[in-house]
Amino acid sequence: MALIDHEAALARAGANVTGWWSRTLFFARRYPLGAVGAVIVIVFVLTAVFADFIAPVDPTATNAKFSLARPGAMFLLGADFMGRDMFSRIIHGARISLAVGVGAMGLGVLIGIAVGLTSGYLGGWVDLALQRLTDIMQALPLLVMAIIMAASLGPSLRNTIIAIAIPLVPNVARVVRSSTLSLREQPFVEAAHAVGMGELRIAVRHVLPNTLAPLIVLATAQLGSAILVEASLSFLGLGVPEPHPSWGRMLSESAAEYVRTAPWLVIWPGVAISLTVFGTNLLGDALRDLLDPRQRS
Repeated sequence: MALIDHEAALARAGANVTGWWSRTLFFARRYPLGAVGAVIVIVFVLTAVFADFIAPVDPTATNAKFSLARPGAMFLLGADFMGRDMFSRIIHGARISLAVGVGAMGLGVLIGIAVGLTSGYLGGWVDLALQRLTDIMQALPLLVMAIIMAASLGPSLRNTIIAIAIPLVPNVARVVRSSTLSLREQPFVEAAHAVGMGELRIAVRHVLPNTLAPLIVLATAQLGSAILVEASLSFLGLGVPEPHPSWGRMLSESAAEYVRTAPWLVIWPGVAISLTVFGTNLLGDALRDLLDPRQRS
């Protein structure tokens, strides 16, 4: 029987890593694709935060004289059919996409946690009613339901966040419920009951924290989905309205008419959307492997 080198095994698992810098290097070595995704996400976040300094030109300012100007010294990424600077619109568009993505993901996760925790912890007719409701919501694909919600609420930044958040609720609720069903039978929950803790306190302080690992992975994956759905809604004219610079709306305005004569109007918004979704997906996969021991190689 081969002997196991426990020290080497612990080192490979990162048990001896201390400090945030050492942990960052370990994560980069262990999950290089996840590190690439994290860098992409961080770059877009910093771009959104410092958009006014990176691209001080007003992204909504028009000038018919520079309509469809090619990329060059004056317009780094060219200008659109209204003479607006594409570089400034792409940079400021990161704010819209990330605001919608993070807002929709956060709202969907909060509602999903409340539904899933209530359903899994209380059980009985409450669980049955909430699960049938989530079944109805999951009957429609994410994009279709978001389109229905956006068409009902009307185009605005707030309504777009709500329209994307509601379809995200069932997946979160299912994950939280499945974790809660197993956790409520654990000895620490029985011990909390024994010392007289209330049901709400047990659910929030003891059960909920143990569901966070799968939730972090799911939330990261849903961030990319939310950004993609926002782009799709804006492409269909149901998302963030003008004058806000939205990557999806840029594609919608340019794809059909200017894809041959001014391809930069289509290329740059498409690259921005693809990179953001790609980065969040890579980061989500790495977090899944990091937080779920069953997924580790």
